[in-house]
Amino acid sequence: MLIDSTKGARVALHDLGGDGPPVLLAHANGFCGRMWQSVARELGSMARCWALDFRGHGDSVSDPDEDYHWGGMADDVLAAVDALDPAPRLAAGHSLGGACILMAELTRPGTFDRAWLYEPVTIPAIALPREGVKALGDIARMRREIFESRHTAYERYAARPPFSLLDPEVLRAYLDHGFRDLPDGTVTMKCRREVEAAIFENPDKTVFDRLGEMAAAVTVATSNDTDPPAMVAPYIADQLPNATLERFDDLTHFGPLQDPPRIAAAIAAALFGS
Repeated sequence: MLIDSTKGARVALHDLGGDGPPVLLAHANGFCGRMWQSVARELGSMARCWALDFRGHGDSVSDPDEDYHWGGMADDVLAAVDALDPAPRLAAGHSLGGACILMAELTRPGTFDRAWLYEPVTIPAIALPREGVKALGDIARMRREIFESRHTAYERYAARPPFSLLDPEVLRAYLDHGFRDLPDGTVTMKCRREVEAAIFENPDKTVFDRLGEMAAAVTVATSNDTDPPAMVAPYIADQLPNATLERFDDLTHFGPLQDPPRIAAAIAAALFGS
């Protein structure tokens, strides 16, 4: 279903099934909510899983003048919470998704009781030099946007890191739900490369300094990467009053997309104590 968010955005919210209290799942930049479906299946005996597509991603709709500042995507999280009855008190997020769950909780304290966040991109302003975020945007703009078919795209991604690291079912979900058909028979990414670049270039620089205000219990999960999201994860956990740090030394920043059963077990333990 499509729900209204701020600045004219309409956000897609996907019911991934299951029985139990609702859990909201939030994806990383450039991806889409249904990439969580393998994790949701593992959680199905204990939770009803819902995944949103952030503005500019998946089946969501954005205003033509959207600036893709991260505050708008925190609004998308809150819009998803408000659309569900009962409202989810539990959440899990990956990268951008984790950061926006933190932003949403700070915007409206008490929204979530517990959250499991894999390398939330909540980085101190001093560690976000302009040249660094611009480089990420430049890399996004170099991505190939149109493919002859989903099969062609799958073969290309499956042969090259980092996509080659993804669980095959998760990669297939990306191709099935993160691409749209064009009239000439080709397919294109639903999250256009300019959108992905704009998100990289407009990171939030305020949330890290406010983490001490958060009452929710948060598990911060991290890989053994040497990139900033993994490097800063222990500091995020240190700043949060009620946090646990969880390490996955054999995974990368794409961990939730690499090993859905193990990630689901970690989410279950953090959100349900099982």
